[in-house]
Amino acid sequence: MRDTSYLDWPFFDARHAQLESALDAWATRHLDGAHGSDVDAACRALVALLGQGGWLAHAASADGRIDTRAICLIRETLARHDGLADFAFAMQGLGSGAIGLFGSAENKARYLPDVASGRRIAAFALSEPQAGSDVAAMQCAARLDGDAYVLDGEKTWISNGGIADFYVVFARTGEAPGARGISAFIVDADNPGLEIAERIAVIAPHPLARLRFNHCRVPVTQRLGEAGQGFKVAMATLDVFRTSVAAAALGFARRAFDEALRHATARQMFGQTLADFQLTQAKLAQMATGIDACALLTYRAAWQRDQGRKVTKEAAMAKLTATETAQQVIDAAVQLFGGMGVVSDHPVERLYREIRALRIYEGASEVQQLIIAREVLREAGHA
Repeated sequence: MRDTSYLDWPFFDARHAQLESALDAWATRHLDGAHGSDVDAACRALVALLGQGGWLAHAASADGRIDTRAICLIRETLARHDGLADFAFAMQGLGSGAIGLFGSAENKARYLPDVASGRRIAAFALSEPQAGSDVAAMQCAARLDGDAYVLDGEKTWISNGGIADFYVVFARTGEAPGARGISAFIVDADNPGLEIAERIAVIAPHPLARLRFNHCRVPVTQRLGEAGQGFKVAMATLDVFRTSVAAAALGFARRAFDEALRHATARQMFGQTLADFQLTQAKLAQMATGIDACALLTYRAAWQRDQGRKVTKEAAMAKLTATETAQQVIDAAVQLFGGMGVVSDHPVERLYREIRALRIYEGASEVQQLIIAREVLREAGHA
């Protein structure tokens, strides 16, 4: 029941349709969504598998150029097949994106080929216990000491925390108040002074941790961009991958709709199928319409970014709409399955757990609303 008609939209080139078709065939052969209880091992294996398949090369670009539509198509397709595979792909991109955009030639050569091949696992360390959406409240500090910076503080909610080989870490260096006094650094996982303070368990299991930095020395050469440019580094990286969060939500929604449609047309009730009831048809219509609306917003934002346009508003609209709509679509799918929909490890039950975090990470829905409103007011000339 895979619907690929959207690939005919003018947002895409022929290579995008070929990419989606090749990845779908690969995922059908290699991904089954069954990972056992050792999530760390499963994630390492998926990173290696994605690297061997050549898919990570799309996320870890040595020249900083990212085909946003390709990233979104990959995330949508992986999410439709296997949520943890989507996570593994996305974190390789998010964790290495800042290096591709702002790293020195030396750092790019040292890290990016290994990320693309799946030999090294990357992570992005921005959030703190008291600084999630409010980046300006960051407390983790880095002071210059000779030819190195000394980092002290904590990071939390760090995806790939505990299994990453390196972290892109943001810390306050004090060049200016607020968000303007932050710098970005590459910190290797075995760097003395970096420890995994806590592993965090969440409803859709994936590697997650709180990091602690205690007099952690990082060479100046590991800084990304200029001192005080950390906020710019973070936002430029997130601008690439925020739209792809919408694409992942879209993939989850498509899988839930496919499962619901298959069930509704087969399930016998009162002498007819579940799909013959008008209430079911109304629900399916809402789901299908919501999915198409999300796809249009998502791939508009991706296309615009690939044209070199600013997409702050468009990416926020895509993420907000896709994640909120996907939650509704998946909830409707669970309802259509009835009791089976809440059986542990059923496809729609897994989707129900997997979608929830997407409404929070890389900017919660409420933050996306603020971003959209700010951009609309700015465009209207409101100071």
